Amino acid sequence: MGELDRLMLALDQRGIDRAVMADTATAHLMASGQNLLSRREVPGLELDARENADGIAARIRVARDAHIRQPLHLCFAVLPADGRQRIDLDLVLEEGAKLDIVAHCFFPDAERVEHLMDARVEIGTAARLDYAEAHFHGPHGGVSVVPKATVKVGPRGFYRSDFSLTTGRVGRLDIDYEIEAGEEAVAELTARVFGRGRDSVRIRERLVLAGRGARGLVKSRVALADDATAEIIGIGEGNAEGCRGHIDCMEIVRDRAVASAQPLVKVTHPLAKITHEAAIGSVDHHQLETLMAHGLSPEQAVDLIVGGLLRRGDAPGVVTFKLAPVAAMRSSQ
Repeated sequence: MGELDRLMLALDQRGIDRAVMADTATAHLMASGQNLLSRREVPGLELDARENADGIAARIRVARDAHIRQPLHLCFAVLPADGRQRIDLDLVLEEGAKLDIVAHCFFPDAERVEHLMDARVEIGTAARLDYAEAHFHGPHGGVSVVPKATVKVGPRGFYRSDFSLTTGRVGRLDIDYEIEAGEEAVAELTARVFGRGRDSVRIRERLVLAGRGARGLVKSRVALADDATAEIIGIGEGNAEGCRGHIDCMEIVRDRAVASAQPLVKVTHPLAKITHEAAIGSVDHHQLETLMAHGLSPEQAVDLIVGGLLRRGDAPGVVTFKLAPVAAMRSSQ
């Protein structure tokens, strides 16, 4: 079975419709390790991708006022137990452009795998980018994921990202994102991670509200079990009149897991405001009792609460969870 067939099978196993890769109206880029497997452009979207010594270099540009109707699908994988993949990405949305990206990252058998990403994103005036990235890892915890990104959002632009790593062992995750929002721009970042075993999670996200009236949100939702560890650093800066930002971190810890949160705020303009909130704790005992009274086992009740924490968008569900307070912080500036 070839690498493209194996990657298609991985899509099937995660319930992702492989037909989108064959749709001529849908742009995509698929790579396994250093091998570029498939790519497609659509009108208004230029996609140049090339193989290099240890990964893929991609340049994506969306033309001025182009609204790409179907999401661009990015599929990156290291399918063997050993391997290294570096993604070098330049993404530009010209003025008034609109693009959704759905990224799938597969490391099903990783024992000694590195996945590195270095991304530079420019969102033009009144342009809009919605980026959703989901990781699917295997049971061994042998993958190191190190994504770095710098994002500049132009005046009246919009940027939203959602990072999810809740399937399989995390291994080592080290996120480092820097986002700058211009005048009346909006930036929203969400990270959802479930660490188990001896997984190590570090998330550093810095949001700079540089333009007048810019708004932003940095939200982290992390669950930890066994001997996993997490360090969450959320940084918010308000540097212009009318800026509004919020840093929001919540972590659930079980067993011997250890978590820390550092929400940092800095304001350099008297009419800007940044707030922060962080909470770390175990599952609330009374909530566990309530769920168990409805017939759930302790394990099922905990899984339901964790599932509520990690649900995309914090959409209303069966459970409205809270934490037993190990540590809690709240302040505003």
